Amino acid sequence: MGRKEQREKNIQFLTKVTDGIMWWIGSIPSLIIHSLVFLTAFLLPLFGLVEFDKMLLVLTTVLSLEAIYLAIFIQMSVNRSHEHIEDLKEDVTEIQEDIEDIQEDIEEISEDIDEISGDIDEIQEDIEDIAEDEDEDDHNERAKNVMLKSHVSSNKSDIKALKEMISKLQNQLEELKKEEEEKSDEN
Repeated sequence: MGRKEQREKNIQFLTKVTDGIMWWIGSIPSLIIHSLVFLTAFLLPLFGLVEFDKMLLVLTTVLSLEAIYLAIFIQMSVNRSHEHIEDLKEDVTEIQEDIEDIQEDIEEISEDIDEISGDIDEIQEDIEDIAEDEDEDDHNERAKNVMLKSHVSSNKSDIKALKEMISKLQNQLEELKKEEEEKSDEN
């Protein structure tokens, strides 16, 4: 195991210890123990076991040291929280860029569908023109034209359904953008 790996292990261990201490300091058992220590400290001079001045000196020193360590632990926690917030900001930015890319792709697909729809309309007009020019006695040709028309109209309905789905996707993208903006505004 190299120095760097050992250093990382030590940092992880210290992080776990400080997290545990911070959790314990903010707990009910900590409140009870601190209250008992203070009560004991003030009762010792009343029972004549320790002089009042010495008790105050020791209590003040202990509390000062505890305050110094608590300030260090709190700052470590704030630093870690700040790192997490920065990571989240980067993730939100990436998601917003992805959403914009997807929206552009959807717009391109929508334009392609519009073009295809126009082409289908032209084909249908051509089929109708051909049908008018044909001899009415040729029933086989007429049947083929009817089938072509039915395929064209079913394609039109498929394209219409695709347009509706694209519209829904665009609405969902807008909602996602709004949610991401709200999240980034909260941070």
